[in-house]
Amino acid sequence: MAPPESTLPQSFVADAAQWHRSGGEEPLLNLIRSPYSGVGHDVGAAYATLARRTGALLDAIDGGRLALPLAERDEVLRFARRARRIRAIPHDVEEEGLHSLIAEIFELPKIAARAFHAHERSAAGGQIELAQAPPPEPRAGVEGWQRHFSASALNAYAECARKWFYRYACAAVEDPGSAAAAYGTALHLALEDFHADYPRPSARDDAAMRRRIRECVTWAFERNRDGFETAVEFELQVRRAQRTAQRYVDWLLVQETEAPFEVLGREVAADLDLEGRAFVGFIDRLDRDERSGGIGVVDYKTGSIAMSAAEYCDKVRRFRDFQLPFYYWARTAAGDRVTKLVLIPLRDALLDVRPIVLDVAERAPERSRNGKSVRGSIGLEELQRSRTRMIELSDRLSSGDVGAFEVATDPAACAFCNYATACARRPPPEGRRFGS
Repeated sequence: MAPPESTLPQSFVADAAQWHRSGGEEPLLNLIRSPYSGVGHDVGAAYATLARRTGALLDAIDGGRLALPLAERDEVLRFARRARRIRAIPHDVEEEGLHSLIAEIFELPKIAARAFHAHERSAAGGQIELAQAPPPEPRAGVEGWQRHFSASALNAYAECARKWFYRYACAAVEDPGSAAAAYGTALHLALEDFHADYPRPSARDDAAMRRRIRECVTWAFERNRDGFETAVEFELQVRRAQRTAQRYVDWLLVQETEAPFEVLGREVAADLDLEGRAFVGFIDRLDRDERSGGIGVVDYKTGSIAMSAAEYCDKVRRFRDFQLPFYYWARTAAGDRVTKLVLIPLRDALLDVRPIVLDVAERAPERSRNGKSVRGSIGLEELQRSRTRMIELSDRLSSGDVGAFEVATDPAACAFCNYATACARRPPPEGRRFGS
């Protein structure tokens, strides 16, 4: 049984009839955007937008104004042929006959028949037959990670295994970024350019360094202007960075007297093979101590970091941070004698720059009684344990045997997590744990 005319897409037929009568662009644009046009939604919308600017949809299609794959190009060309066939229908045709011709040209009876017979089947007897449920798939581990690793990836896993799963295994879409991320990117870029001109900070270049770092900050933030939502936010962050940069120069001038150094590299690639697992990253800065000749690995931090050397060492011991240990082993493998690991905080423009400095020692030192000191030591044994743990984690994540990724127990890990809303098992915020 053929479907009745009432099941045909009436709005589509009406637009086609109006196009036949008037030849106007508006009904034609409605046609190509319709699901009955035979053209994909995105392609139809794109051609309709283009035609509103040029005023000639069929000419735009004939000219191939949009670069499309072969199959989609054939769809729009077929639509153009059908539209011209409707326009060529004699104007003395009765309304019912015109609708029938439109339905035939666009093969609407086939579409309507499918919908009509599906409706008949579902309405028969008023019952729905349920399909047999397929057998459940056997449980298996998440596909092993076969790409390179990084310290930030392992840090994410250490903070919350579920976060690693979302970000790396699922490749879930994250938010487009934040002003904090744009600030960090811009300031890193500014310092990279600044030290290209001043690898050896000196008091005699005080005024010139301050002038140059202002220029570098201005230029770097202009390049990252799109990372800030408003002009006001952009201006406030530029001023913050300029103040921070001047405090950074203050610190450099002190270093000339206390521990002079030369910048050997900026954004240095850190490539390391750990028993067949590739680790990659970039080191913000490599310094050479002019008195000892030792190499210092420097990382800029524009976000929250440990407040003391002891606090950072504790994170390394508990396998909560792999960044500086990774950089140590990468530069050691490259032949450097790394004697110092440094974190430089650049977050607060109101505070002096006081880096966290860890001197590399043969043995792990005893826990310092001065837990607030920004200077301390880290032993080779601790760095070796971190290296071993990096290998263990990379082997585990590459194995394909991990069937579940547990959530963090510390609610602080969820505070700025992009996947918190998708994570039903996340821990409740600290303040609400015992609420009614």
